[in-house]
Amino acid sequence: MSPGTASQLARLTGLAVREARQVGSQHGYQHYMITLAGGRRAFAKVVTGAASEVTAAAFAAEANGLRWLGEPGAVPVPEVFTAGPAALVISMITPGQATPDAAFRFGAELARLHAAGADSFGAPWPGFIASLPLDNTQQSQQSQWPDWYASRRLLPYLRLATDSGALGPQDGRLTEAVMDRIGALAGPAEPPSRIHGDCWAGNVLWSGGRGWLIDPAAHGGHRETDLAMLALFGAPHLDRIMAGYNDTVPLAAGWRSRVPLHQLHPLLVHACLFGASYRDAVQSAARAALAS
Repeated sequence: MSPGTASQLARLTGLAVREARQVGSQHGYQHYMITLAGGRRAFAKVVTGAASEVTAAAFAAEANGLRWLGEPGAVPVPEVFTAGPAALVISMITPGQATPDAAFRFGAELARLHAAGADSFGAPWPGFIASLPLDNTQQSQQSQWPDWYASRRLLPYLRLATDSGALGPQDGRLTEAVMDRIGALAGPAEPPSRIHGDCWAGNVLWSGGRGWLIDPAAHGGHRETDLAMLALFGAPHLDRIMAGYNDTVPLAAGWRSRVPLHQLHPLLVHACLFGASYRDAVQSAARAALAS
């Protein structure tokens, strides 16, 4: 631990940082565990290079998302201490275990979070998912989620994945077919839910017998999106999460068949971030969505 690092973080954040220890890095940010004056521990993301409008917007989006998800008091989220152009600081969550009981409780609390609702599909702030911009243009008509999802979540990342070479010129046809048939594939119309937006297992921290949400791409969306993300990379005790959810706010009939539709967006995002290794997964999800 370097006293100079603590001083630098104090200047960047405006907080009284007593100690700082780097614990990793991701998406162009360095991660620090810090101790504030008074002994409170926190987690900081810090820009590795010069701060920019993009990094400022990304930190603002994460801070807005955490505060918004925390408003209903359903699922616990870290407290935001500060969000600036060069750093984001949130409260430290003490790690615990993902038990069946904690998973059931998390499922019930996630259902209550979704039921808190949103004013529209989208959000009143520019979004980010990982290091990529996320189009949060708002659309309030409940019946228009399929078109919103196709135009704001599928098409931009299909184009980016194709332009980057992660997908070939012919690879997009299945996703285009999903977009063409989106109205028939999307299931019953639902009002906008208050969703995390990037709810894979790594963004759920287990502490004190509860699941805590971190790193949101929060917006008003379809509640099945968060559940499909939990299934995509294997959340612990997923069956208990789903039991807790369905006991609290049952899902619409046919939700299982729509999981690939909701997984198509994050898989396209992964193709954009990590390249052609996700090509087969994108194609498989598109085929499964069409088969439903």
